[in-house]
Amino acid sequence: MAAGSTTAEKGGAKRPKSERPSRTGTRNQRFRVPAPRVLLVVLGVVALTAGVIWALYGSTWFRVERVKTSGTGVLTPGEVEAVAAVPTGAPLVSVDTEAIEARLRQELPRIESVDVVRSWPHGIGLKVTERKPVLLLEKGTKFIEVDATGVRFATVDTAPKGVPRLVLDASASPSLRRFDADRLLKEAVRVRGELPDEIARNARVVRVTSYDSVTLELTGGRSVFWGSAEHGPVKARVLTALMKASPKAGHFDVSAPTAPASSGS
Repeated sequence: MAAGSTTAEKGGAKRPKSERPSRTGTRNQRFRVPAPRVLLVVLGVVALTAGVIWALYGSTWFRVERVKTSGTGVLTPGEVEAVAAVPTGAPLVSVDTEAIEARLRQELPRIESVDVVRSWPHGIGLKVTERKPVLLLEKGTKFIEVDATGVRFATVDTAPKGVPRLVLDASASPSLRRFDADRLLKEAVRVRGELPDEIARNARVVRVTSYDSVTLELTGGRSVFWGSAEHGPVKARVLTALMKASPKAGHFDVSAPTAPASSGS
């Protein structure tokens, strides 16, 4: 009988122990200690980060030393800065600019918008945009200023020049059931905003007796029946042409812009 197959014939000779993969060697390669150069880079990054944090928060290099206000007209820089209450001496990076903006808009309604910006290395800038009155509501001997969005933002003792008075005389109008006084105010503001510049400069009173009855009182005793605030741009163009065609007229009606009319002298 032939001898059985040898180990070499079945699968080849066994490797010597020294040629087998070493698990210990693989683990040593996987968890090698970082090279000195890598350690230096890591330590450098850590040191740089710590230095930046210290410079921004711990040093005196980037502290608030001055506040500069721009864009004011009626308000003064002092009034704005007093309300802003920027923390002088605080790290510039820690100043809460959003809180300052919110405080200014809340406590000074005349401010329409404000940008609070960091001016490195020691400043804070307050860039203010004030609301502009387009109409005035009389309140006793004072005047309430109304801006182009219908916001009543300030009460003043003296009426600003060139701003027409708004007279809301709609107490007997059935339209109050559907449109309250605030809505009628916004309609008046809308009409005022669509007036041509030359006519707007001559406007003295915007009178509202109902939603579809707005009348403009101009200099020289002239008047314009505007009707509702609808089709404002068309009415503005028609009124301009009508006033040129009838320069001596005292009353103009553009409530139906396809059939305008003028009368009086």
